[in-house]
Amino acid sequence: MSQGQLFVISAPSGAGKTSLIKALREQMPDLGLSISHTTRPMRPGEVDGQHYHFVSKPTFESMIAEGAFVEHALVFGNHYGTSKAAVSAVLDKGQDLILEIDWQGAEQVRPLFSGAQSIFILPPSREALRERLFGRGQDDADVIARRLAEAEREMQAYPNYDFLIINDDFSQALNQLRCLFESARLRTPRQAEKERVRLENLLNTPKKT
Repeated sequence: MSQGQLFVISAPSGAGKTSLIKALREQMPDLGLSISHTTRPMRPGEVDGQHYHFVSKPTFESMIAEGAFVEHALVFGNHYGTSKAAVSAVLDKGQDLILEIDWQGAEQVRPLFSGAQSIFILPPSREALRERLFGRGQDDADVIARRLAEAEREMQAYPNYDFLIINDDFSQALNQLRCLFESARLRTPRQAEKERVRLENLLNTPKKT
């Protein structure tokens, strides 16, 4: 069985990344999604082990010391990290996996997974980003101001990614995202492994008797 493909998806807060990934996985349910560990408080409606693995700061720091993460970062005063064991478990069984991480995490993942495909998602404008952040109704004005300032810095990282999607029209952005995943699955080495028997039947000339 061939290894699964790793996809790294990053975006500034408010660009619509999480909504796009959720919609993509509804269309492609065989896609795996790594559940990150975090020290931030659980928000209303979130479920431990489904949205994040919520852990204490001492626990997270112990995992760092043990080398348990493929990437980890400090964002807005909270730690986030992706478990090595979780990534390997999915890829080793041939399942494609999405890492929904920020640009700091992507920088750490690239040297470890040379074949990973990276995708950056941007909002159509600063005004749209501001409206989306305020529209969530989850954070106060000071937190939103910090997120906007951080988003401006994060957006500078887009040239480091393989693909760029502008989330102006949600349906179009979703279609573009799915096209990237479908294209990756049609790469010759992967198709050759998947369709090995069919290719042998097509290409092997029967011996004359």
